[in-house]
Amino acid sequence: MNSKRVLRPEDLEPPRGLAHRLVEALTREIQDQQLRPGERLPTEPELMARFGVSRTVVREAMSRLQAAGLVVTRHGAGTFVRPQEPGGRLIGAREGAGEQTFADKLEMLELRMSVESAAAALAAQRRTPQQLEELRARLDAFATAVAVGASTVAEDARFHLQIAVATGNRYFEEVLRNLGSATIPRDAAGLGMSATELAQRASTRGSHPASPALAPYKTVALMEHEAIYDAIRRSDAQAARAAMFMHLSNSLQRLRALAGLEA
Repeated sequence: MNSKRVLRPEDLEPPRGLAHRLVEALTREIQDQQLRPGERLPTEPELMARFGVSRTVVREAMSRLQAAGLVVTRHGAGTFVRPQEPGGRLIGAREGAGEQTFADKLEMLELRMSVESAAAALAAQRRTPQQLEELRARLDAFATAVAVGASTVAEDARFHLQIAVATGNRYFEEVLRNLGSATIPRDAAGLGMSATELAQRASTRGSHPASPALAPYKTVALMEHEAIYDAIRRSDAQAARAAMFMHLSNSLQRLRALAGLEA
């Protein structure tokens, strides 16, 4: 006679739901300082045993906590509660100047060309299988958004942030978190100018600055992201560096073209 199989939590609730509960529990412990800044989180086996969940659920929860900026994973050392940096954001709008201007965004992209090219090379050398899976998931989400005509701003930013996470260097991650999605074009406001100003610039080029103008950008950006991912997957640091530099260099040119600064 076959023994009756014991139901696991995953049989009763989808893994993503379980991951959400685990994230909530650990977030409360961090906020209540049961887990203090700089303290190492329990290992995967310890969390699996404590919460009765699978390794997949634990890894999903860790990924979400990283994305929220609550923890940082250090290569070969484990996952730690992120210390709260004094002084606020390192990068953003000029002090007292309000929102970023279009010139600010161009300068930030120039910075990203250097920083993220180095990050991509390190990620190719240091990424874990789990981080590669997460990077693939971010890229697939970006592709889905492109396919259905939805906004890709959030998924674009998450893809680049995940590369920074995969370096194992928290300072790359910190810079990318501060930059956020500020240099990703989405509309007139995203270019740091009014809709009227953008329309005036676009009219001189015989084009319309509506969101469909971004469709070709998104498709090409997706192809460039695929090239970056493929180099990181192959652990080819030189190719990853070149692919990231090319992507951000092209992004700079596309941003200028969207604003009517280039023919």
